[in-house]
Amino acid sequence: MIFHMHIPSMTVRLKPTLLAALLASSVFQAAWAVEPFVLRDIRVEGLQRADAGTVFASLPFRVGDTYTDDKGAAGLRALFATGLFKDVRIEVDGNVIVVVVEERPAIARVEFVGTKEFDKDALVKALKDVGIAEGQPFDRALADRAEQELKRQYLTRSLYGAEVVTTITPAERNRVNVTFTVTEGEVTKIKNIRITGSKAFSESTLLSQLDLTSGGWLSWYTKSDQYARSKLNADLETLKSYYLNRGYLEFRIESAQVAISPDKQDISLVINVIEGPLYTVTGVKLEGEYLGKEATFRKLIGIKVGEPYQADTVAATNKAFTDRFATYGYAFARVDVRPELNREKGQALITLVAQPQRRVYVRRVNVAGNSRTRDEVIRREFRQFESAWYDGQKIKLSRDRVDRLGYFKNVGVDTTEVPGTVDQVDLTVAVEEKPTGNLMLGAGFSSAEKLTLSASIKQDNVFGTGNYLGVEVNTGKFNRTLVLSTVDPYFTDSGVSRSYDVFFRTSRPLNTQGGNYRIETAGGAIRFGVPFTEFDTVFFGLGAESTAIKGSTGLPVSYRLFRENFGDRVVSIPLTAGWARDSRDSTIAPSNGRYLRVNLENGLLGDTRYLRSDFQVQQYFPITKGYTLGINGEFGYGRGLQGKPYPVFKNFYGGGLGSVRGFEQNSLGPVDIEGAYIGGNKRVNVNAEMYVPFPGAGNDRTLRLFGYMDVGNVWGEQQTMKFRELRASVGLGVSWVSPVGPLKLSYGKPVKSFDQDKIQSLQFQIGTAF
Repeated sequence: MIFHMHIPSMTVRLKPTLLAALLASSVFQAAWAVEPFVLRDIRVEGLQRADAGTVFASLPFRVGDTYTDDKGAAGLRALFATGLFKDVRIEVDGNVIVVVVEERPAIARVEFVGTKEFDKDALVKALKDVGIAEGQPFDRALADRAEQELKRQYLTRSLYGAEVVTTITPAERNRVNVTFTVTEGEVTKIKNIRITGSKAFSESTLLSQLDLTSGGWLSWYTKSDQYARSKLNADLETLKSYYLNRGYLEFRIESAQVAISPDKQDISLVINVIEGPLYTVTGVKLEGEYLGKEATFRKLIGIKVGEPYQADTVAATNKAFTDRFATYGYAFARVDVRPELNREKGQALITLVAQPQRRVYVRRVNVAGNSRTRDEVIRREFRQFESAWYDGQKIKLSRDRVDRLGYFKNVGVDTTEVPGTVDQVDLTVAVEEKPTGNLMLGAGFSSAEKLTLSASIKQDNVFGTGNYLGVEVNTGKFNRTLVLSTVDPYFTDSGVSRSYDVFFRTSRPLNTQGGNYRIETAGGAIRFGVPFTEFDTVFFGLGAESTAIKGSTGLPVSYRLFRENFGDRVVSIPLTAGWARDSRDSTIAPSNGRYLRVNLENGLLGDTRYLRSDFQVQQYFPITKGYTLGINGEFGYGRGLQGKPYPVFKNFYGGGLGSVRGFEQNSLGPVDIEGAYIGGNKRVNVNAEMYVPFPGAGNDRTLRLFGYMDVGNVWGEQQTMKFRELRASVGLGVSWVSPVGPLKLSYGKPVKSFDQDKIQSLQFQIGTAF
């Protein structure tokens, strides 16, 4: 007796494994029924690559079992479910079962022809996830699915004319080669975008809110003219937010029509909107349970009565309420916003209904996503402790502290209920790591130094420990520096940091008359940082420096006098103290927030006695969505102590990068009778930059234009700081957040200068905001 189950080719393409099994079951019962018998042996025939053990393991019967029709049908279902066989037969020879199989061909090789848009290794990995890979059984249905997936991927790149042809070529030993031949075609571009139905705002105003555009001279970089459904959905949400923030509470998008030209080269978008009436807020009511703290919650209301409805302020108020509930331990509090609309008068009464739910405490804090960074580096930043009441404010602070480490692209905290409990939750800190190495470059062009280069290589998370290691090099003709630094941010468990610096500096003031002198300083320092609040850190440290004035030709008078008083080599042991607070929203491309820094250096030991102070403040103001104003101010002051002169090698310098652009590097301030720019003990810098969107880049904040104005100067110990002696410059530039850091290319001209000043117009730098 032979039981045979064959699946036609069309059936295989549809993968009806269950259907085949059901057919097998019905065939056994209707046509090939046999009387039950005791199995004496089981043989397998037709195997080429598959292991016989796979077949035996799939069968629901063994030698010595009683064989029945139902077990035979179940065996067929199990063998087809392995995906290894395209045909299976069960033959009964007396008390022996013979399983005859026909294996699916194996995939010998997967090839791609004509793929330029995607990396082939990435395509191989993607197809492997759907079952198309070398060594896997070939399934035509999976190949068809892979073909459709390839087409879908090309659609995400706006290649709507892409065609994919799958070719199956037989190979020896029952194998096949699978080749995907792709004709990518040209990128489909957005030809035009229309917004219809708008009355309150012009079409051009609304189009300026969208990231998608109909093209521009910079579209090759922004790709804003390449359509993608995800981009369109994001723009529709932006459009909706624009209206909801201006009082159009019932605004809706009626349709978004996408039309592709017959040659699949052009796309036309038509967005139809219904604005609805403009609503003004007439009042805000509180309903529900506010834990007896209604007055506290009312202070959090940001919704303004008498002004048009603003969705952002409503959402911010909602979030402020839920955050406040979270600080009381109510992790799942809900606040429903229920506007009562008077359409005839265009009025809206906002009702906030609070449901605190239940108070919970944190059972466990988990860390996920850190393959390189150690758990303790993340956990030590957390202020929400296990087995403590849930505190939303502490959780947000913890998330922000982890984010400010700079080791991660994204940081999120997920809250999940503990099964079987009503008052416990687990927190999971999910992080996405990023490279923490940083390369910073700077350069300046001048007639004196020609090309000046500076570079630094930094690793902020060495071996995942959270420690910092950096090397800085400056190759200037007049100033050369080599600095090795390391920082342990948690030298103690309480968060006290410790840093070491070892350096060697060679400098020579800019001199119009030349000379072979130079100042060499070698030394090191140890510094500790003590966190006094979550945002304030106080630093103090001790250093040792050995400074020598080498050479004599062209030596400035001030340097000559200092050497006469102290000798060729001076040893200084400075004590340092400082304070810093940083509330900027980004250290690379900030648009909001403030940075404050104070640093004091006191030479109380060694051959010198002096005090050197440096103060800095940065403030960023978001003007509009794409416009940001940044202001930087610095003031430096130094003086000698105990009757000793202020060390000339501690002078401040001005001009050029990081100071007053448009002037040569370090060229401001007193000029020695030998023609050397020797700097001074007093310095003032004020810098202002206005960032605007780059033409054609839309709302892309990584590439912007900026205009700047710099004011500043340096004064000597015997000079009085005078307003009329300030230098000033203005200029334009380009700011780009490049893979190696923020790059600035600027061109400026002095607007207030003096005859002896040296001009430097073109400058670029990488790695700092100002």
